[in-house]
Amino acid sequence: MAAIQPTADIGLVGLAVMGENLVLNMANHGYTVAVFNRTTSKVDAFLADRAKDKPILGAHSVEELVANLKRPRKIMIMVKAGAPVDQVIDELVPLLEPGDVLIDGGNSHFPDSTRRTRALKEKGILYVGTGVSGGEEGALKGPSIMPGGNPDAWPLVKPIFQAIAARAPDGTPCCDWVGPEGSGHYVKMVHNGIEYGDMQLICEAYFVMRKLLGMEPAALHDVFDRWNQGPLDSYLVEITRDILAQKDDETGKPMIDVILDTAGQKGTGKWTVISACDLGVPLTLISEAVFARTLSSQKDERVAASKILKVHPTSFNGNRQAMVDDVERALYASKIISYAQGFALMRGMAKESGWEINNGAVAMMWRGGCIIRSAFLGRIKEAFDRDPNLTNLLIDPFFAQEIGRAEEGWRRVCAAAITHGIPVPAMTSALSYFDGYRTAQLPANLLQAQRDFFGAHTYERTDKPRGQYFHTNWTGRGGTTASTTYNA
Repeated sequence: MAAIQPTADIGLVGLAVMGENLVLNMANHGYTVAVFNRTTSKVDAFLADRAKDKPILGAHSVEELVANLKRPRKIMIMVKAGAPVDQVIDELVPLLEPGDVLIDGGNSHFPDSTRRTRALKEKGILYVGTGVSGGEEGALKGPSIMPGGNPDAWPLVKPIFQAIAARAPDGTPCCDWVGPEGSGHYVKMVHNGIEYGDMQLICEAYFVMRKLLGMEPAALHDVFDRWNQGPLDSYLVEITRDILAQKDDETGKPMIDVILDTAGQKGTGKWTVISACDLGVPLTLISEAVFARTLSSQKDERVAASKILKVHPTSFNGNRQAMVDDVERALYASKIISYAQGFALMRGMAKESGWEINNGAVAMMWRGGCIIRSAFLGRIKEAFDRDPNLTNLLIDPFFAQEIGRAEEGWRRVCAAAITHGIPVPAMTSALSYFDGYRTAQLPANLLQAQRDFFGAHTYERTDKPRGQYFHTNWTGRGGTTASTTYNA
């Protein structure tokens, strides 16, 4: 049999929804793509249908896939995160040469990408762990792409990635090099954490207006439509508007009213919270968003509890339009907190790992294609342009002014929700974080005294330089021995 003439610019393994659409996106931008799927019938079905008459080559083995690729070979892996990625890598590496590129475009955990980048570098293979956000439509029409890994790979994949990526309003591709090792997947993980926060905040805004003000979905559709034309302009607010207008074909009821109130999750939000705990970064809002999904899944338990722990709400007697305006302010202010915490987490990780993550560039990558895309992100880019070393978005002049403008309405919404028994965990945790962050003296002096009392963990003094530790024999029986684990 004659040898295959390599003509493909890039290969892709894994023809699930995201894989198929990325392949079509590449083909639509003039690239020839070779494709392989473990279930080879999917390759044939794809070539006969969506890929018909496009520059897409099918392969029935990894050997055939590799043979179709121009050198240096570039192969994108779009399979389930974890062991399946390692399995595909193990199958491909013996067929590759130094200088070839492997790209993992799934939702891999960032430590796995760091491990793979290091291991493959020893074999001369250039590894890229890239976050891809935007769902099915984004993959086809232009996603946000967040690549990191071996920097030598960037010049080789940059033309393809920036060609297929979404564009910000100014035409900038929503794709740039994030940094080394697992940084690309880390940034994607934080993106997903912020996504959890954004979605929960929108749900709480909806719930306050629905439960407190008694607004029906049609009226709420109009509210979200108006909000999407202002500072809250974003993909998630836009689709919320559209969801609230949808009718169920079977019952004629608003679609939102026939969907069961139990939310799922894939784990990236949990990873974000765990990383924040490891780094000591307060990620309170996103943590509450993760736990809100967990609580929602306990449907039967909640129904049973509702019959015992009955809520006795009072009717709302205030100005309804004023409350709707306050909910907008509360959503906007809480959203600022969500992004402030997310970017602080990336700053913490960059400091811990030695990675250089350009927060302003990340904000630009998220301006189009991805789930959290919004006009709001342009303001974040401007904040980091003003101060690349900005420690927290809240102290940027623009955001400090914006949150000050929204603060009173935010407080009124949280107070009303608490008074009427409406759960708003993300909004209230965001407000508590704001109050804690701007408070010069917190009650942690008492907390540290307690730790020293029961565990001799020591404390610092207000009248001594930082970094000096002291212990008090609180009971007269403890002696002078102190723990060496201040942060245990």
